[in-house]
Amino acid sequence: MFTRRQREVDRVEHVFGSALIGLREGLEAALVVSVLVAYLVKTDRRRELRWVWLGVGVAVALSVGAGALVTFTSAALDFRAQEAFGGVMSLIAVAFVTGMVFWMRGAARGIGRELRGRLDEATGIGPVAVVALAFLTVGREGLETAVFFYAAAQSAGRNGGPLAGFLIGLAIAVALAWAIYRGALSIDLSRFFAVTGVLLVLVAAGVLAYGLHDLQEAALIPGLDVLAFDLSGPVPEDSWYGALLKGVFNYSARTTVVQAIAWSAYVVVVLPLFLRPARTRVAPTQGEVK
Repeated sequence: MFTRRQREVDRVEHVFGSALIGLREGLEAALVVSVLVAYLVKTDRRRELRWVWLGVGVAVALSVGAGALVTFTSAALDFRAQEAFGGVMSLIAVAFVTGMVFWMRGAARGIGRELRGRLDEATGIGPVAVVALAFLTVGREGLETAVFFYAAAQSAGRNGGPLAGFLIGLAIAVALAWAIYRGALSIDLSRFFAVTGVLLVLVAAGVLAYGLHDLQEAALIPGLDVLAFDLSGPVPEDSWYGALLKGVFNYSARTTVVQAIAWSAYVVVVLPLFLRPARTRVAPTQGEVK
């Protein structure tokens, strides 16, 4: 009975981290699409909408295919190869999410103007250019999401929490973007991306530590038995609070020295850089991406 209840708790705790990924990445992609759609509608170029939706559809299909390919490739490997593959994918995911949070930090205020300019150029060239623009802008988010979601799901094992959390976050993102597009909701997007960026930095630090542990188990990095600390007693992973930390931040009760150093170095370097004041101050965007 306890085991079943604990599995349910563990599944629920893993929902949050994946929901954050789905919400953050999904909202970015949805806002991009809403900017393109709104601009075409306002400029009376509705005929071009079909090409935007075609590009979005291809991007979504590619992202799902990439996620499936990564998952099936991993499943076909033996234990050591799986650990090596998972570790490398985790490092790639950390690189993706780090670049993404910094890109959105600088681009959140002006992304709308940039997209509208690109869309003007694309419609002048032809339908293929419009499809390519929609595909590239949405596809980048989709591929990042597929890799980062895989890395997060690996740490959760076989429970369904990550997938459920991701779908919940994605649904909320689409609803928010639709409300913003219809003018029913006004939010400070710069602040939103700042808050979610901080949370994602902490999530990425946990994914980094987990990835390095995978590489240690694959015998590609030494120090698997050299622990920085062992909190199995006070903060066991099978407790509700341990499961919460593990699900959100990839907490490990038995953390190796390599993991501890990597996590600390990443947070100490990346978080202050992300939080540093912008050189130029621009009024926060309300309701839509300008």
